[in-house]
Amino acid sequence: MKQNNNKNTRHRNVWSGFLFGIGLIAFVDEAVFHQLLRWHHFYDKSTTDIGLISDGLFHAFSWFATIAGLFLFADLRRKNSLLLRRWIGGVLLGIGMFQLYDGIIQHKWMRIHQIRYVENVVIYDIVWNMSALIILFIGLYLIYRVKNDNPVKRDSPK
Repeated sequence: MKQNNNKNTRHRNVWSGFLFGIGLIAFVDEAVFHQLLRWHHFYDKSTTDIGLISDGLFHAFSWFATIAGLFLFADLRRKNSLLLRRWIGGVLLGIGMFQLYDGIIQHKWMRIHQIRYVENVVIYDIVWNMSALIILFIGLYLIYRVKNDNPVKRDSPK
């Protein structure tokens, strides 16, 4: 089969990974920080009931992003166009961008919730945003470092 490593294929690999990464980190954020640790809700400027409803909508969003990314992933596999390292770079890019957006826009600018409601929240903010930047830069490195990645061959049916 002909290798398909054109610009559109490279972009589709990044978009697939990006959507999956956003969905994955949104799910982890919601499950860990909203449910297990109960540090905050997606929207904390109202009642607990509204906070729980906002968490449910946030959870639905995360699954839509995850499913969209996986549909694109399956299409790339079907067409023998999956560039795995580039896709992983897209996943890390999605995780890093979402976490940075959450930390700067939602936590600080919009103030719809904080990471955690404690006196010295700045430590949590620094760790949150620095880890987002590190993940984001690793993703960008993988995307631009592996421009000529070879597609992953899917196993042929026997």
